[in-house]
Amino acid sequence: MSQSARGHLAMLTFSALVAGSFSLGVLAAPHIDPGALSVVRFILAGVLVGAAATLATGIPRSAWVAPWRYLVLGGLLGAYFVLMFEGLKTAPPVSAAAVFTLTPVMAAGFGWLFLRQSLTGRMALALAIGGIGALWVIFRADLGALARLEIGRGEMIYFVGCVAHAAYAPLVRKLNRGEPAVVFTFGMMLAGTVLLALYAWPAVLETDWRALPGIVWVTLVYVAVAASAMTFVLLQYATLRLPAAKVMAYTYLVPSWVALWELVLHGLVQPGLVLVGVAMTVLALGLLLKE
Repeated sequence: MSQSARGHLAMLTFSALVAGSFSLGVLAAPHIDPGALSVVRFILAGVLVGAAATLATGIPRSAWVAPWRYLVLGGLLGAYFVLMFEGLKTAPPVSAAAVFTLTPVMAAGFGWLFLRQSLTGRMALALAIGGIGALWVIFRADLGALARLEIGRGEMIYFVGCVAHAAYAPLVRKLNRGEPAVVFTFGMMLAGTVLLALYAWPAVLETDWRALPGIVWVTLVYVAVAASAMTFVLLQYATLRLPAAKVMAYTYLVPSWVALWELVLHGLVQPGLVLVGVAMTVLALGLLLKE
């Protein structure tokens, strides 16, 4: 398998795992502070990634050169996750996933800014189609709401987090100095844990962990293992093999995966008009991936 094909496979897995965090996160968000959840999430995921890095490649002393790189990346992802769970307190899962699909447009902009990666005409068309499809879902197929720009508070909060996520992808490529993906991920997660702890430690102490409902613990384990440790490594792996816009193109699959998660977990079938927007995001993915 070619290096680019491996990058595509990594991002396909990434999109499926990320989608689960929306459906589970919306159930857990009302019961715990987003900062406290994110601190524990980073600690658990960091232990897993650190162990994997130690066993797989070891962690050379050279990996700690210029530690500010990890602080920048850890700060961006930490902000993303806090704002995600804050947004999921009020935003429906499919709608939040649609906000996430605006990330490729922003990633393309950051890719040009940081790496001077340019867009072809087809990639620009794909980003436009995906963006329209995302807006269609965000406004729940209501043209009146679109005309009045009625965006939910949760969607707005999460959008700010997605800006941070979009900047993260090209910065990984710019700041990596040859470290293996798992080692670089561990450095980022260690820095992210420190920054999140400084921000949310009072919330961690105030949380009655023993009184939390089971869904919070299920969500915490899932987001720490599947939607953090695994996806961080997959994203790092792919960004070293694919352009930033193509890496983030796989976010267009997330609403489709979330719709499937919602069907499996809750038996919820999305309205037909909303699924039109989801179909547009899948079309955008196909256009972006076409050579």
